[in-house]
Amino acid sequence: MKHWTEGFDDDDADGPLVRPYTITGGRTAPERDDLTLITLVTAIAELSSETRRRLRRMQPEHRTICALCKRPLAVAEVASALNLPVSVTKILIGDLIENGQLRARPPLTFAQAGGFPDRAILEAVRDGLRKL
Repeated sequence: MKHWTEGFDDDDADGPLVRPYTITGGRTAPERDDLTLITLVTAIAELSSETRRRLRRMQPEHRTICALCKRPLAVAEVASALNLPVSVTKILIGDLIENGQLRARPPLTFAQAGGFPDRAILEAVRDGLRKL
């Protein structure tokens, strides 16, 4: 996905033209503490007319997140697709969850999934830790 600032010819600009705190309305930390890098977010398919109206008044990044999340994506994947810091992405995702436009599902632990980690994975982790 192309970042929205691509195509601007401003040689003096060191970074994006709009700073992240502008996108979030000055907020610097997410209000939700349950969003991790691997939390899955999914757009709600059927939106009420009120919810659609609220979405039109939001930032373009909010609308992009809704479009991206038609299939479940991790918070880190959304941040990568938007080319925004994860902290900013968490704030935007929190807005959409609060407005009823997204659902968040915490990742399943091995115990909840009914299985155990593969022995090869555990050995690879052990070997990697030993090399540190």
